[in-house]
Amino acid sequence: MSYVPQKVLGKVGFNYPIFLTFIHYVVSWVLMAILNSLSMLPAPPTKAARFSSLFALGLVMSLSTGLANVSLKYNSVGFYQMAKIAVTPSIVVAEFILLRKKVSFQKVLCLTVVSAGVAVATVTDVQFHLFGACIALAWIVPSAVNKIMWSNMQQRESWTALALMWKTTPITVFFLVAMMPWLDPPGVLSFKWDVRNTSTIFMSALLGFLLQWSGALALGATSAITHVVLGQFKTCVILIGGYLLFGSNPGITSICGAITALIGMSVYTYLTLHNSEQQHSNNKTASSKQQASFSSPKKSKLSRENGDTHVVNDAAESV
Repeated sequence: MSYVPQKVLGKVGFNYPIFLTFIHYVVSWVLMAILNSLSMLPAPPTKAARFSSLFALGLVMSLSTGLANVSLKYNSVGFYQMAKIAVTPSIVVAEFILLRKKVSFQKVLCLTVVSAGVAVATVTDVQFHLFGACIALAWIVPSAVNKIMWSNMQQRESWTALALMWKTTPITVFFLVAMMPWLDPPGVLSFKWDVRNTSTIFMSALLGFLLQWSGALALGATSAITHVVLGQFKTCVILIGGYLLFGSNPGITSICGAITALIGMSVYTYLTLHNSEQQHSNNKTASSKQQASFSSPKKSKLSRENGDTHVVNDAAESV
């Protein structure tokens, strides 16, 4: 998907990355408004999140997507891929600082292998501009926090992907408007808005909406780190699939890097599933113990009552 905005910014000549992001979110907002008018948009949870949480998510979302497009304007896709790889350790650190969530040494080792393999497989043609490099570095932290917030708010507060997008998109649009004077050059109205250019821009906006929706669904079902690993898995499968099925030749180094990354992903998936099963088993055991401790006092109380009844009956018989 990173190639689509770069095509719009490069070949179409639309050199306004923040305004391009603004168009993407406005189109998404219009599409969700249509769904809402047809009563097809899921309702927010009964206990809705505080406005401060939605406000923070909208702000982080504008920084994450806006700075990503600015980075693509000044840097090559290879440099952008390097910045994406740096998101993984940023998520690990951010989750530890914000949520006190720890990652096992085995998983850290797997993620290191995955990141190294993806870097070898995809990072080619590394060209960057000094300003673009600064933007790419500034993008890493908002991107990591954005994924963490999307995952946590859906899983802990029972938000659906579309409902959360509907609530946060207006906030994101507001901050994108505020960013335009600082990061976009003047002259957007003088751009050649012919049928070809306009259709390309709005097609990229439609694809952007679908990408955001699918990403939000994945974050709600998994975790921030797993979402990044899934994206890297898709990249490696496309690279190897193109080599095996269509005869593309990315080079033996890229193929080896992709295979190494897939091995690391397989081990990471095994560890994640194993930990999930272990946690489920522990929760089941704790629940069984709790039920046993709850029923034990009732049982002893019944036995005491039965014992007292027997004493009364024995006394009546003796009389």
